[in-house]
Amino acid sequence: MIKNILRLYFIMGSMNTQENDPLDVLEKALQGGVTCFQLREKGVASLQGQEKYSFAEKCMKLCQTYHVPFIVNDDVELALALNADGIHIGQEDEAAALVRKKIGPEKILGVSVHNVEEAFLAQKAGADYVGIGPVYTTSSKEDARIPAGTKVIEQVAIQYPNLPIVGIGGLTEGNLVPVIRAGGAGVALISAIASSQDPRNQAKQLRDKIEQVLEKERFPSEHA
Repeated sequence: MIKNILRLYFIMGSMNTQENDPLDVLEKALQGGVTCFQLREKGVASLQGQEKYSFAEKCMKLCQTYHVPFIVNDDVELALALNADGIHIGQEDEAAALVRKKIGPEKILGVSVHNVEEAFLAQKAGADYVGIGPVYTTSSKEDARIPAGTKVIEQVAIQYPNLPIVGIGGLTEGNLVPVIRAGGAGVALISAIASSQDPRNQAKQLRDKIEQVLEKERFPSEHA
């Protein structure tokens, strides 16, 4: 079920882990309980060509070891070459309908959206889930938009209740609750885990927090 894999969605590239080994960070995050991993190898210091392929392959093998879906950001050709579990695209990337045609019906397709109309078009094009953000201010993406809070998440959740949503942008253990309450299936994070000195424990704490919130949302009377 797509909603389950979105609970703690970790996004990382080789340049996001400061002095720490990115593969070590990923493995510890997987041990800590991340439910999905997206390789986002973009930006000035990002790997290219064969180096990028080799790094992506190692990330995918780690994900397979821990039975966690491996998603590639933006690079459809790389996702197909690796036989990745899925692809995530933004509004400036290739059209979602074309990407769905390329990857076939079985692979996971995620689309970043910023309003209700974009969510409708993503669903129509065959998206399995949408990423909505930035919820809060973030320094992890150079091209990040103005923070929108949880308003759009709430609007999309009400209008398209069968379209799973993951919130992204500036999320931490201390501010993720509103995303779930607004209708998000989970949260996507980069620096909260990638920059942590203890990625395993950080992922575990985040996962525990998300599970607690989801439990309260399911059975509110028991927690009154």
